[in-house]
Amino acid sequence: MSETMIALVTGANKGIGYEIAAGLGSLGYRVGVGARDATRRETAVGKLRAVGVDAFGVPLDVTDDQSVTDAAELIERLAGRLDALVNNAGISGEMDPGWVQDPTALDLEVLRTVVDTNVMGVVRVTNAMLPLLRRSASPRIVNVSSSVGSLARQADPDIEIGPIMAAYAPSKSFLNALTVQYARQFAGTSILINAACPGLVATEFTGFQGPRTPEQGATTAIRLATLPDGSPTGSFFEDDGVVPW
Repeated sequence: MSETMIALVTGANKGIGYEIAAGLGSLGYRVGVGARDATRRETAVGKLRAVGVDAFGVPLDVTDDQSVTDAAELIERLAGRLDALVNNAGISGEMDPGWVQDPTALDLEVLRTVVDTNVMGVVRVTNAMLPLLRRSASPRIVNVSSSVGSLARQADPDIEIGPIMAAYAPSKSFLNALTVQYARQFAGTSILINAACPGLVATEFTGFQGPRTPEQGATTAIRLATLPDGSPTGSFFEDDGVVPW
């Protein structure tokens, strides 16, 4: 690269987000580590720098308008533009035993909280970062989704998709639909936007249950964040290829 590429990863202080930041850093990107918790954020930045990544901390609460505005202003001062945005921050919402969210007994406040982070948070961050992304020759946006947001898989009785999650799963369906709308809006521009499914990864988010490591879970998002010009946009990918909507 003739010029250092700049990336921002939200929720990058741990788990998949951290590994996305590490992976982009290993490719030579200067990486903004977006996270709410100051201690965890600076710990992550220190770990990344220790392995040679040019990382910097970005205080960022995706549910807070002012925090998102401040984050964009910080990246403006430190880097002047953004080449890749990875919207990784997300929450599952309160669960019943067995990781169940029963739609017939769903607390609407839980649903609001999940949508505010997983959907509205992505819109807040993406729109705030767009002026910086438009300064890039090849801007890339990646929304970290989940196969549980696939309506085709959810509706197929022959596919084991996991427990009923009436707040989390629809929030990812909503995110997927928004990804398509952004892609339509960006048609004819250099901005590519896609959704990535990391698979079932053993992290704090899943209670460290799952067959995949955070490094494996980060693979698809890293690939989508570094796509060459002319690549697909408005699509949903996992390691094995396209995920059905």
